[in-house]
Amino acid sequence: MRENAENRVFFISLGCAKNLVDSEHMLGLLTTRGYEISHEVETAAIAVINTCAFIQDAVEETIDAILEMAGLRQQGKLNKLVVAGCFVQRYGYRLQDDIPEVDVWLGTGDINRVAEVITDDGDRSASFYISRPDYLADHSVPRVQTTPFFSAYLKIAEGCSHHCTYCIIPRLRGRLRSRMPGSLIAEAEQMVDRGVKEINLIAQDPTQYGQDLDRNVCLEDLLEQLAAVSGIHWIRLLYCHPAGITDRLLELIESETTICSYLDLPFQHVDEKILKAMERGLNQETPWELMERIRSGKRRLSLRTTLMVGFPGETETMFLQLYDFVKKARFEHLGVFVFSPEKGTPAARFEGVVPRELALERQAALMALQFEISEELNQGLVGRTVPVLIEGPSPETDLLLKGRTAGMAPDVDTQVLINKGEGMIGEIMPVLIREAYPYDIIGEINMTVL
Repeated sequence: MRENAENRVFFISLGCAKNLVDSEHMLGLLTTRGYEISHEVETAAIAVINTCAFIQDAVEETIDAILEMAGLRQQGKLNKLVVAGCFVQRYGYRLQDDIPEVDVWLGTGDINRVAEVITDDGDRSASFYISRPDYLADHSVPRVQTTPFFSAYLKIAEGCSHHCTYCIIPRLRGRLRSRMPGSLIAEAEQMVDRGVKEINLIAQDPTQYGQDLDRNVCLEDLLEQLAAVSGIHWIRLLYCHPAGITDRLLELIESETTICSYLDLPFQHVDEKILKAMERGLNQETPWELMERIRSGKRRLSLRTTLMVGFPGETETMFLQLYDFVKKARFEHLGVFVFSPEKGTPAARFEGVVPRELALERQAALMALQFEISEELNQGLVGRTVPVLIEGPSPETDLLLKGRTAGMAPDVDTQVLINKGEGMIGEIMPVLIREAYPYDIIGEINMTVL
């Protein structure tokens, strides 16, 4: 006899932090309708997968997850299987014949219907809900926080109005739709009431925030309002387009200690021709001029960037220019991706294809360079006492705690391992750095500075 209750749901969330926020809203909508969330598929009657389809690797991960759950559905171990999100929005109705075990398909514009479609006990034929992606959740939409209680993501806008030639996101998520400032402040206050100390602002490009609203609203205004919310300790900016970095934004980061000295700037490349082909120009400023402007402040910012190698037309000279930029810029955090020719994007049809093997070699060369830079930068922290947000035991051993400084974003950056002293989970505590390696920093709680 099956042990799973009919109202128990097993949820899989794939992709980025922006997708995770959607998943948290879907979980909120389900729980308010009386559904119970199960952490094991064996005890659930329903499975929901919120998918990603940004690049081919994400598509393959999504397909694997769907097929695994579809196998359980076919065996009668699940009563219903719902697949939602970007993968559905991208491939649409053709999915029905390929994976008939799925009961309901929800596009990005219909994820708010998740509880409704699960409750519906209509005929067995698959139901599709794929419409124009214009849904925008606000603070009134139920949400179940899945991140640690002390850290959360605040999605300030949905969609994107950029036209990067390699990117399919505008097709999957629609044009830019900014949330109203009052709604964002209300949600931030709700987070603080739950014990959140770190709020990470996310959107496809936060620097675009407010450009679609009738009244004069911008990211800098929003940051000033959020910084005034009592109880927020850290505000972090992720996914900022380099072209949107204004002097006022840098001045705010310089003056508002609540705003982390951190910027996530996906440069993608630095060669002028490649940036033009990507449609990612920086107006009248070169990438290096932007770096100089950022580094001119008294408060050193911890910078993360992502770069793309193997874009059509990238010559060895162009790559060496990118390599020299990384060597000179000395980013605290770096990710390097190989170009993926996504069907439906202009770049997929560009000439000058770079062999994948060569692109992988370029990726490895940049990461080897960053390995050296990261170690040197981290060594500079040895002997210093820095504020660290204590996250809990290290996954490797319960003998170590792990945490992050304000210059480290959750999940993607370096971490601090604490081998001495009693740290309180969710608290920001002083840690004396004793050792440093490329991707890990080791220290001890230093209460003498309090």
